[in-house]
Amino acid sequence: MPALDSTISRRPRVGICSALEQARWGAWDSAVLLTPRSYVDAVQAAGGMALLLSPDERAVQDPDEVLDLLDGLILAGGADVDPGAYGAEPHSQTTGTVPERDAFEIALALRAFERNLPLLGICRGMQVMNVARGGTLIQHLPDDVGHEDHRRSLGSFDNADHDVRLAPQSLAAQAAGELRHSTKSHHHQAVDIVGPGLAVTGWATIDELPEAIEDAACDFALGVQWHPEADPRSHVIAALVEAARRHRAGEAANRGDGASNPAAVTIKS
Repeated sequence: MPALDSTISRRPRVGICSALEQARWGAWDSAVLLTPRSYVDAVQAAGGMALLLSPDERAVQDPDEVLDLLDGLILAGGADVDPGAYGAEPHSQTTGTVPERDAFEIALALRAFERNLPLLGICRGMQVMNVARGGTLIQHLPDDVGHEDHRRSLGSFDNADHDVRLAPQSLAAQAAGELRHSTKSHHHQAVDIVGPGLAVTGWATIDELPEAIEDAACDFALGVQWHPEADPRSHVIAALVEAARRHRAGEAANRGDGASNPAAVTIKS
């Protein structure tokens, strides 16, 4: 049997946007690019290859230079989005913003929507997706919802579980594999006005806060406000990797290289 073409047999390439942070290790204290290993482990466990992406000023003007390398994209969690990106003044609790990162990820998200490249936004990444499409954010949830149950322990997922209700037939429900999904939460900001073309398809059962958004015009464009990479039971990142595999196969088929069939997803009610 002849060997499969390398574009078919290779693992789907999933880009993960890295954070710009200050870090200390050994004798050093320096600006670094930081990606929690849990994201990489989840992508690899699902059969994908994780590529870490750094903010790149040239890619803001030409995101295709980055996206051409990828079969799927993850906008990871991290620091607050600069309120200037959605026309707001900063709240006193909005901290750690990095406009350089925001500009890079907004450009990638917008072009991923246009290219129908599989896209998953996690926590901050969901917020970036919404801002990219012209939406806005709640800057400090305790002011709006009157509690801190979405980030109970700063810097930890301990005691951070709450359920999310997912819309039937939604991409969020298909990715999670169920309609009521237990999640790990760590955020103090959230989607406020939803960007054009996006729909809310998940709500926190504790207060009905939007917890999932998606674009039905795309094959896979999903934002989740929780952290699937921190939950070994979650199927959400595996769903993104599978979508990336299908996308790569579809691109190969368009070139005449062959294709593969998508896997079915079972949803538990």
